[in-house]
Amino acid sequence: MSGTLAIEARRVSATLGTTEVLHGIDLVLSSARWTSIVGPNGAGKSTLLKALAGLLAHRGEVRLFGEAAGKIPARIRAQRLSWLGQSGTGEASADDLMVYDVAMLGRLPHQRWLAAPSAADREAVERALRSTQAWDWRDRPLGQLSGGERQRVLLARVLAVETQVLLMDEPLANLDPPHQADWMQTARTLVAQGRTVVSVLHELPMALAADEMVVMDKGRVVHHGSCDDPTTHTALEQVFDHRIRVHRVADQWIALPK
Repeated sequence: MSGTLAIEARRVSATLGTTEVLHGIDLVLSSARWTSIVGPNGAGKSTLLKALAGLLAHRGEVRLFGEAAGKIPARIRAQRLSWLGQSGTGEASADDLMVYDVAMLGRLPHQRWLAAPSAADREAVERALRSTQAWDWRDRPLGQLSGGERQRVLLARVLAVETQVLLMDEPLANLDPPHQADWMQTARTLVAQGRTVVSVLHELPMALAADEMVVMDKGRVVHHGSCDDPTTHTALEQVFDHRIRVHRVADQWIALPK
């Protein structure tokens, strides 16, 4: 599906309280690509991701595979697009649930009302938990896990949905470097399967490993391009007031303090 349009934002604006935080954003994201969204604090990265996910009231239009997202029935939209919020935001109510049951929540868009999980549901959950190395905790309550372990379970829940588009807000929060590397491999595997991954990242070396980068500042997209493009590196350096410099080290791009 590479080259197919996955998400399109048309003049998307959003206000939080009395402050306008997104200013008429136009953005086109192709399918089967991993796109990282970066920028300084307050740039509007998470707000944009929530607008794309349909979790935040906004002006303008978001289209998912060519259809107006707001007109797609919620169940169908949940089968096509999944969401991972910042550090499990809003997940406190799940603390008493077993890890397996948390991951099974990802299968709700595929299940009939009050129906028992199918064999396909159970297989998807096991695959997801094993892929995030959380299978061994399946009988433990979510609330007993560390921050990093919890994040891996919530990632498994997102993977269990098996959607074409995955939106993730700071998915590397609380993960140690080896598991950050595991997440990056997961993103690459999803793209190889034809999925679309969009992630807000503060870890710039990881963000530069994506296919494309959206650079934001003050509620606007100031650049969107390939992570290998020198103009992308220039835009990234500019939004951080030239306090970083992008370098090529051991066949990968990294951002170092200047």
